[in-house]
Amino acid sequence: MQYVVHAYDFTDEQAYDRRLAARPAHFERARQLKADGHFILGGALLDETGKMIGSMMLVEFDSEENLNNWLQSDPYVVGKVWDRIDVKPFRKADV
Repeated sequence: MQYVVHAYDFTDEQAYDRRLAARPAHFERARQLKADGHFILGGALLDETGKMIGSMMLVEFDSEENLNNWLQSDPYVVGKVWDRIDVKPFRKADV
């Protein structure tokens, strides 16, 4: 099943620095997800000035359990970058 993940960063003064510090490991993890066939699309959510404030990923997993296992070990979760995470099942429109 496909899932869309919207994850919003913490807003404390050190939040952006934590994002930048965890970013290389997060990208490496995304590359591995892609190689394993789980990553479809993703990128940063931006505020009106272009500053990163969160992330969006479209992923595919066999089960919600596998999705949650991946999510809980992501560097942005472990590194306290993401404050709020919203995950919804997703179905691509056939247009």
